[in-house]
Amino acid sequence: MNTLLEAAETFAADLVTLRRDLHRHPELSFREHRTADIAARTVEALGFRVRRNVGVTGVVAEIGSGRPIIGLRADMDALPIQETGDSEYRSTVPGVMHACGHDAHVAMLIGAARLLAAADREGRLKSTVRLLFQPSEEDCDDEHKSGAVRMIEDGALRGVNAVFGIHIGAHMPAGKAFLRAGPYMAGSDTFHITVHGRSAHAARPQEGVDAIVLGSHAILAAQNAVARRISPMAAGVLTIGRIEGGVAENVIADRVTLAGTVRYFEEKVRRTLHSELRRAFSVVDALGGKSHIQLVEGYPPVVNDEAMTNIAREAVAAAIGADAITPYEPWMGAEDFAYLAREAPGCFFWLGAALNPPREHHTPNFDIDESVLPKGAACLAACALRAAEALAP
Repeated sequence: MNTLLEAAETFAADLVTLRRDLHRHPELSFREHRTADIAARTVEALGFRVRRNVGVTGVVAEIGSGRPIIGLRADMDALPIQETGDSEYRSTVPGVMHACGHDAHVAMLIGAARLLAAADREGRLKSTVRLLFQPSEEDCDDEHKSGAVRMIEDGALRGVNAVFGIHIGAHMPAGKAFLRAGPYMAGSDTFHITVHGRSAHAARPQEGVDAIVLGSHAILAAQNAVARRISPMAAGVLTIGRIEGGVAENVIADRVTLAGTVRYFEEKVRRTLHSELRRAFSVVDALGGKSHIQLVEGYPPVVNDEAMTNIAREAVAAAIGADAITPYEPWMGAEDFAYLAREAPGCFFWLGAALNPPREHHTPNFDIDESVLPKGAACLAACALRAAEALAP
């Protein structure tokens, strides 16, 4: 399959041009109309059968026939971040930028589509490949449903026998592929907490109930959830990332709001973190205040199927070289590819694309080494072809 990379390198400049165009015109979750239209028109011209507006703004495109049906996914949405970079392809949309590489994901999947269309013309494609251009990986709608969930509800995974996804890694060595079977990325829930006290003048604290002090007690208690309530052999995170309260330096605060996240791989750990968070904030009530906790279910863990990971490992090695494959430790980041992998056996992996120095994801100066785009295209196409061969009836 090394010819896949050679073929992809012949249109590398097209992938860079496409990625930069998408980078200039980022679109937020469930608003990816321009991006979806470009993806749909481009792959339709290659001979794919296209269905638009899947899961709100998603695109499903198929080529080939028969079984197995192999899914390849790319997310399309950008983030509400103001870009600070000075590249000629920086975002033209105020307050919105591709700060996570989804522009590269779309470009790589379109590159894979070009390779698969050629394989179909040459009679090398012996099954059906279904491209999934997915909206809203970064956010959820009013019903707390992400783009993956909405596409599944709209039939995008119906009949799929295997699904593969790739994520560009701006913090990882360029050209290296990071694969692992089993737990790969964590499950993630969020929480919003309000602590109610009673206001008073700072000089007469005995007349009030200080919501800041109460919240502080609860925050410290919550840290015991990881340190003392889950096994040292398990993995869990409880982070309070935002706290707001008070109106003046000489007024006892009557209200504090907090927000944070819990991360986990095992359902038992998740339940423990939830219950310990509630227990920690029960101290507020014991000390004369009131607390209200809202826990919002987020993405489940990404768990790579062992057989699909073996297929991906073989495909990536054939496409870009066995020396590109790098071991990967489970990471506490979250990804809604998890929902797709629950519908069909799947494998999700990272492709390094670090500049020097690296640009971190979700930051205003995010950027990538674009030379890896053909590699990503070749890897995705190779996964589809290898899986079609391995799963043939």
